[in-house]
Amino acid sequence: MFTQKDVKQIEAHGLTVEQVEAQMANFRKGFPYLKVVAAASAGNGIAVLTPQERDEAIRTWEEASHSLAAVKFVPASGAASRMFKELFEFVNEDKRTPAVEQVLGNLQRFAFWPELEALLPEGADDKTIISAIIKEGLGYGSKPKGLVTFHAYPEGARKAVEEHLTEGAMYAATDGRVKIHFTVSPEHIEPFKALLAEKTPLCEARFGVKYDISFSVQKSSTDMIAATPDNQPFRTESGELLFRPAGHGALLSNLADIDADVIFIKNIDNVTTDARKGDTVTYKKMLAGMLVTLQREAARHLAALEAGTADLAETARFVTERLFIKLPQSFDAELLKRLLDRPMRVCGMVRNEGEPGGGPFYVENPDGTQTLQIAESSQISPEDMNLMKQATHFNPVDLVCGVRRADGSRFRLADYVDPQTGFISSKSSGGRELRAQELPGLWNGSMADWITVFADVPVSTFSPVKTVCDLLRPQHQ
Repeated sequence: MFTQKDVKQIEAHGLTVEQVEAQMANFRKGFPYLKVVAAASAGNGIAVLTPQERDEAIRTWEEASHSLAAVKFVPASGAASRMFKELFEFVNEDKRTPAVEQVLGNLQRFAFWPELEALLPEGADDKTIISAIIKEGLGYGSKPKGLVTFHAYPEGARKAVEEHLTEGAMYAATDGRVKIHFTVSPEHIEPFKALLAEKTPLCEARFGVKYDISFSVQKSSTDMIAATPDNQPFRTESGELLFRPAGHGALLSNLADIDADVIFIKNIDNVTTDARKGDTVTYKKMLAGMLVTLQREAARHLAALEAGTADLAETARFVTERLFIKLPQSFDAELLKRLLDRPMRVCGMVRNEGEPGGGPFYVENPDGTQTLQIAESSQISPEDMNLMKQATHFNPVDLVCGVRRADGSRFRLADYVDPQTGFISSKSSGGRELRAQELPGLWNGSMADWITVFADVPVSTFSPVKTVCDLLRPQHQ
C-alpha cells in the first residue's frame, strides 16, 4: 500500500506504518456504535446537589486549593472561520442571509465595533463592512476564536482569551498562583503570547495573583491519514499522502503532559461578561469540591481493598450511589479495585434547551458494569435514537479532572481510551472529496474508561459563541 517515499513521510510525521494501516482499516470497517442503555437523568446518573451540599463542596475546594496544584486547560486552537461562515458566503457568493442582516443592523452592539469603525472608509457599503470583519481589516476569518474581541467594558474591550485570565483568578487560583494552559495552532502562538504578555500584568494587579501561562500545540504524531471515497490513501496533486489534524481527541497527549492535581477544562468560546460570571465561578468550585471529596473517598476504599480489610458491601454502595456505576449481580474485590483505580472527572451537565452537543448516557461494558459516558449522536445507533430523545441534559464541556492517584503518581491517560469510538466524516481538499478520521473525542472516547460523575449545573454557566450573531446574546452584551 505504501512506497518507501510514503514510509519516510509517515515516519517524519512521528507515526509508524502500522499505525497508519490501522487508521486505513478503520475507514474500511467503520466504528461500532456505543452500547447505550439509558440516558442519564437527575438522580439516575446526574447528581443534583441541594444548596447546602453545593456550599459544602465549594468550601471543600476553597480549603483544598491551598495544598493542591490546579491548572485551567483551555483548548484554543479552533479557527473562527466557522463562526463567520455566513459572512464569507455573503462576500464570496453574494448570499445575503438573515445572519448577515443581523450583523449589519447591529454593528454598534459588537464589542469589536470601535476597532472596525476605525478601519472603514467613509461611506463603506455592506460588502466592504463585512469584508473588513473577516478579511483585510480585523481578519477574523483567519484568526482563532481566542483572538476575537468578545466583550465591551468601560476600561476597554476583551478578547475571548482574556476572559479566561479573569475566570482563572476567580476559581482556579491555588495559593495565589493561577496556572493556565492553552492548546493553540503553531501559527497563532506568537499573537497569543503577545496579547497575554500585555494583559496578564493588569489581571495580576486586579486580582492580587501571579499567572503561569503555558502553551502547547497539537502533536503531528496524532494526525490521521485521509482516505478517498473508496477507502484508499488520499494523495495530493504532487502524489504525497495527506494527513489531517485528528480533532480535539488529539489533545489527550497534551492533557497527559499537564502536571497538576486538579485540571479544569473549558472551551475557549464558552465565556461571559464579568456581570454574569457569578454562576460560572460558583459551579466550577462546586465541581472541584465534588472531585476532591470523591477522590478522597475512593482512595480510602481502594486502600482498604488492597489491604484486604474492606467491607465489600460498603464499597459497593459508594461505587453505585456516589459514582453512579451500576454493578453486575456478581462482583468481587478485584472488580471494585479496577473501578476505583482510574482517573476521575466531574462534569457539569446543563438541562436540555435545544443547544447542540453530546449528552450523558449509561453505557454497557464487557465486564458487566454500566458506566457513565458523554456520547455524541453519531455514536448512537439508529435503533437507540429514542434514548437520545429522552436525554434531559447535554454536555457543555465543563469538566474538572483528577489525574493522580492518592500516592501522587500520575495515571497513564492513554490506558483509559476507547479506541473504537472515533469519528469519520466527509471533507474536501483542493476541490476533491475525501474521508477524514478523528481520534476518540477528548471528553468522549478518550475519557471513556475514566470514573465519570455528572452534576446538574444551570444554563447560565454555558455561553458559547458558535456564530458571530451569538455575540449579540445577553450573555455577551
